[in-house]
Amino acid sequence: MFIKTPIIPTKHTFAKVNAKHELHLEAICVFIALGFFLDDDTFFKDEVCLKPGYNYTLDNNRNIIHSEPWFNWNYSPKNISFQEALEGYIDLLTSIMKDQIGDNSVILPLSGGLDSRSLAVVLKGLGHSVESYSYSFTGGYPETRLAQQISVACGFDFQSFRIPKGYLWDSIEDLATINGCYSEFTHPRQMAVLPYLKQFKGVFCLGHWGDVLFDKGVPEDTQASEVITLLLKKMVKPDGMALANALWEVWNLEGNFGDYLRSRIEVALDRISIDNISAKVRAFKTNQWAHRWTTTNLAVFSEAHKITLPYYDDRMVEFINKVPERYLADRKLQIAHIKTNPELSKITWQAQRPFNLHTFKYNTLPYNLPYRIVSKIKREMKNALGYPYIQRNWELQFVGRENEKHLKQYLLSPDFLQWIPERLVRESYDKFKTKERVHYSHSVSMLLTLSLWYKQNGLK
Repeated sequence: MFIKTPIIPTKHTFAKVNAKHELHLEAICVFIALGFFLDDDTFFKDEVCLKPGYNYTLDNNRNIIHSEPWFNWNYSPKNISFQEALEGYIDLLTSIMKDQIGDNSVILPLSGGLDSRSLAVVLKGLGHSVESYSYSFTGGYPETRLAQQISVACGFDFQSFRIPKGYLWDSIEDLATINGCYSEFTHPRQMAVLPYLKQFKGVFCLGHWGDVLFDKGVPEDTQASEVITLLLKKMVKPDGMALANALWEVWNLEGNFGDYLRSRIEVALDRISIDNISAKVRAFKTNQWAHRWTTTNLAVFSEAHKITLPYYDDRMVEFINKVPERYLADRKLQIAHIKTNPELSKITWQAQRPFNLHTFKYNTLPYNLPYRIVSKIKREMKNALGYPYIQRNWELQFVGRENEKHLKQYLLSPDFLQWIPERLVRESYDKFKTKERVHYSHSVSMLLTLSLWYKQNGLK
């Protein structure tokens, strides 16, 4: 069997290698610290996730016979003007979307950001039938308002959904099956509305990873000696690191977990032969984050309909490698593209609210002070009235008496505690129960994920 993996795979493919069928405890520690596995790691030593941009030959039992990369990241910028780069980007994005969508009607998830808005600009011009939708947290920022403004400006049908408190517990077993427990469960909000998404008709057009491809990989003044430290700061969740360190010791693994993790990142980064630091880090993020984190929950969309991802297309990556970094930085190309539609560009950019694509440079003191003051007053008033402002999905799923009952059912399952020591589980949960819960939500979420994986794999 021959398999050629894309540069950014839209789904994970697993195969076997010649190793003992035993838990890959080192990889699991990394998973706990980061929230995703690195490279081709899985829960077991004899199972791997096929790497992006590789050719594989497998036997009938899915054992890897041979593998070699067919694609290597590079940075070879053309000597072109910004306008030439912009025209090339628009033409390519349009061409990719035409190819991927074909004659199908389109289902477009909308947010207040730039990626889905970029797709909306193209879809408006293509004339496809488009059903758009958006969702927001109960008690959170009304993101659906911005999405609806975009849909109205483009003439798309639109539906808004509210992510309810505690939705996770009715769907967590299904989600564990869908994503294989390769991502913790509080991120894929679409799981809350999956039955409604199945009622749509057409193919999904998803804007995932545009925000990374079309921005700088690291700050402009970053030195090569600082990259590993910067990546660790971006990737590692402190409470996840603490739990991983504790388990490393409990499992009596060789050496020090911090050294092991740093070494893994150094080796992965060294495999990318690019001198430009920003381009090198972008490639690293795509090989790791996109492949092992973002792609994981695309499976939820696939449960409803076929998915298309323009920014995942091999041609888009090859285009990125030839665009000067100064044009990619700060979302310049995406912003210029959206500005070709004045109505869309004047709608608030959620990440820079209350500013839009023409005014976001004023999102700094003192210009944004009035908005910040008013927003803070509104949040405090809601809290005083017993309606806390929700910013993170775990606040809907882990906080409150009913949520706590379900959470503890999984975390303190007797079977699960045969694998993960009860002392460590209770320590993480007790810290989460304090006023500083925001700093301990990741470790609790990872323990929940491991509990579901342990249950579904029947380990004893």
